[in-house]
Amino acid sequence: MREQEWQPAGVDIDTPSGSRIYDYALGGAHNFAADRAAAEAFFAAYPDAPLVARSNRAFLQRSVRYCAHQGIKQFLDLGSGIPTVGNVHEIAQRLVPAARVVYVDNEPVAVAHTREIIADLPYTAIVDADMRDAETVLGAPETRELIDFDQPLALMMVAVLHYVSDEDDITGILARYRSVLAPGSVLVVSHTTEDPRPEIEAVIQRVFKETGTPVIHRDRAEVAALLDGLELVEPGVVWTPQWRPDDDTDPLFAEPERSATFAAVGRVPSIL
Repeated sequence: MREQEWQPAGVDIDTPSGSRIYDYALGGAHNFAADRAAAEAFFAAYPDAPLVARSNRAFLQRSVRYCAHQGIKQFLDLGSGIPTVGNVHEIAQRLVPAARVVYVDNEPVAVAHTREIIADLPYTAIVDADMRDAETVLGAPETRELIDFDQPLALMMVAVLHYVSDEDDITGILARYRSVLAPGSVLVVSHTTEDPRPEIEAVIQRVFKETGTPVIHRDRAEVAALLDGLELVEPGVVWTPQWRPDDDTDPLFAEPERSATFAAVGRVPSIL
């Protein structure tokens, strides 16, 4: 498909986007020359980057299957990004045909492409909003129509919280979203951490600063703190390839720390 067929009007195609770099890393086609150039420079300095993206995507898919098998029938995917193969609604609705999925993103290409692929799906919607604005997300018509907050919900925060700084009040944002979660709901999190190689870490920080969405890396203890008060699902806070792997085909399975990304799922305790 030619770019002009899916390019939203007014989108800045000259400034790389973190979302579109991620799309390129996953083999997607919804990115521009500036994104591809930034990505290739990034990959040259950090050859593991595409593997990190794919390992994170595989974690998302496994976590959705886990939630569906636990009887969860609704999903709120914050910072959902540009759709590619194996999206939340595809995985969830394959197992639970009436599963309800609301995507949230404010990147123009992500929003436009999501609207295109879900146009004819009755139980799937997208909210065009910054996930940091919890009131807008929770109050959006699409959210109110599809999500019943009295029932268990899977709140997906996959590869998004590293864009939320302490100055953004990450604690307050998380608290607002968690305040609407019924018992039995789960919070699904993946979060990048600082690469122990200073030269690689410098490249990561530079690339994402240029996109206008700098990353904030957090260590294992800080990621675990994001799930305080929840019941951690086994195996707890681990590298993405280690979270309930289907098999050992993930290229990073043997050296999971190369994923540079922690993953965890926490469950809201039942009321006694």
